[in-house]
Amino acid sequence: MSRNPGQTETSALYHERQRLELCAVHALNNVLQERFFTQEVADEICKKLAPDARWNPHRSFLGTGNYDVNVIMAALQSVGLEAIWWDKRRPLEQLSLAGLVGFIVNVPSNVCLGFLSLPVRRRHWIAVRQLDGIYYNLDSKLKAPAPIGGEADLRVFLQEVLSQGPCELLLVVPQEADEARPWLSTTR
Repeated sequence: MSRNPGQTETSALYHERQRLELCAVHALNNVLQERFFTQEVADEICKKLAPDARWNPHRSFLGTGNYDVNVIMAALQSVGLEAIWWDKRRPLEQLSLAGLVGFIVNVPSNVCLGFLSLPVRRRHWIAVRQLDGIYYNLDSKLKAPAPIGGEADLRVFLQEVLSQGPCELLLVVPQEADEARPWLSTTR
């Protein structure tokens, strides 16, 4: 990726900011590092997943997003990738980072109205991706990508995220890697 003089590495990262309840769309685009998906594309995926549903179970009935994991998995499959659930019972030391495109993580998130934080928690999708040896938190609620650091820092970050309560970690891998499972190391 070429950079202009004076352009920082962080600013070279593609990073979509939060709009409506489109965190799943933003996480997909952020992990892929370009705008592949839109709300309209995600809505079409929802229709394919539940063609006869009066109220589609894969998104908000208000039409503002809030897409579920099925939409993320189908979207990734449409571009030759797979989302692999990480078994949280496994230690993160067994996670081999070679060949991974990135991560999509589902985390609890506070609901805010402007500057007011409500005592309600919802689910939120975030992306994590590596560029030039540095992993970045590409959460769409952040103003800019947040550097995490190297592999050891990534493992600490993921462990902290997974310890926050009900979280899910998805590994984004090429489809051909799904059966070979190169992301799983049996050594500790």
